[in-house]
Amino acid sequence: MKIEISASKRKAQGTGASRRLRLAGRVPGIVYGGDKEPVNIELDHKDLYHKMKMEAFHASIVTLDLEGGKEQVLLRAFNMHPYKLRVAHVDFQRVSKDKKIHMKVPLHFVNAELSPGVKEQGGVASHVLNELDVRCLPDDLPEFIEVDLSGMSVGKSIHVKDLELPNGVEATLHRTENPVVATLLLPQLQTEEELAAETEAVPAPSEVPSTKQEAKPEEDVAAEGKGGEKGGDKGGDKGGDKKDKKDKKDKKDKK
Repeated sequence: MKIEISASKRKAQGTGASRRLRLAGRVPGIVYGGDKEPVNIELDHKDLYHKMKMEAFHASIVTLDLEGGKEQVLLRAFNMHPYKLRVAHVDFQRVSKDKKIHMKVPLHFVNAELSPGVKEQGGVASHVLNELDVRCLPDDLPEFIEVDLSGMSVGKSIHVKDLELPNGVEATLHRTENPVVATLLLPQLQTEEELAAETEAVPAPSEVPSTKQEAKPEEDVAAEGKGGEKGGDKGGDKGGDKKDKKDKKDKKDKK
């Protein structure tokens, strides 16, 4: 897929000039590398923003039309506005056809639903890597690398060295490095041991007393008994006192 974008040379420099460019719908940038000097450029924001939505724009050789002169470049970096959907700055690097480049290429995972691990064992594919750092000549750079999951079963993994890379493309790895690209796992479910432990922790219905069956503690019963005796004693004492007072009054009246 060939992608081309237009730019013009940027003469004004500085923070104020860049701010005025952005207000005018332009994006400041730079193109560097190769045998030429770096050049400050400006691009149309609308055109750049729509192209940046394309996955291939981030992992392909782009033709930069700089005032009629076309160069092969790679998108190396860009800055976005802190809270607006606006590109604040962009960097392009020139490439030479006879020099290998390092580039991160997106991974496309296919045929997971056809794998025995998904169809027969109920597994779920987990994507550990979403892009791969590769080294190749500019003409051999792929837009993406396809990862076929059709032969996977539960518990199995695909590593970087298992991938079928396009001709002329090699993964950038250290000596013994071979990271996992994808694996197939069972969903997180409770094991039989966990279910058995939960069942033992829950008491049987017969062991749970109902409201009517619940007996009062012995201490409460004893307290109630003492309270009744005290109440009776107090009641008796009060009655006796009243009777004594009445008798004394009658004797006084007789005298």
